[in-house]
Amino acid sequence: MDRTRIEVYAGGGAKFREAYAGLSQAELLADVIPGTWTLQQIAVHLMDSDLIASDRMKRIAAMDKPLIIGYDETAFNRLPGVNELALDDVIQSFDQNRQMTATILRRLTDEHYERWGIHNEAGKITLAEMVDNYIQHLDYHLEWVAKKVHVVASLRDAN
Repeated sequence: MDRTRIEVYAGGGAKFREAYAGLSQAELLADVIPGTWTLQQIAVHLMDSDLIASDRMKRIAAMDKPLIIGYDETAFNRLPGVNELALDDVIQSFDQNRQMTATILRRLTDEHYERWGIHNEAGKITLAEMVDNYIQHLDYHLEWVAKKVHVVASLRDAN
């Protein structure tokens, strides 16, 4: 396991906060690219998935071949109240969760990173792969955020 990946993972909260800097509530909820999630929904999804990821990583580190269960992320985003969650709280929860999880990850042995669980949809996954997957997951969604923020800025400039 390349332990520098843990620091990349831990730094995700700062990237998340920077990507969302300066957006208004109206911009967070705007349907700027039809057929895709709003900026608010992406933010809440990132928080939700990272909270689930921490559980998954700890299961793999602590348990013998645990079962990792998938979930319907779109259904989570349709839950009442998602649009009322304060962006600062969402980002703070994401960042604090990553910091706490990174504290544990830093103290694990190389053997822990070779441990694995079985995801009910994706199959066998090691702890090292899980860390990398969630680094990539954040980057993937932040690319979408950047596209949407560009559209929002264009609309702001047009007015």
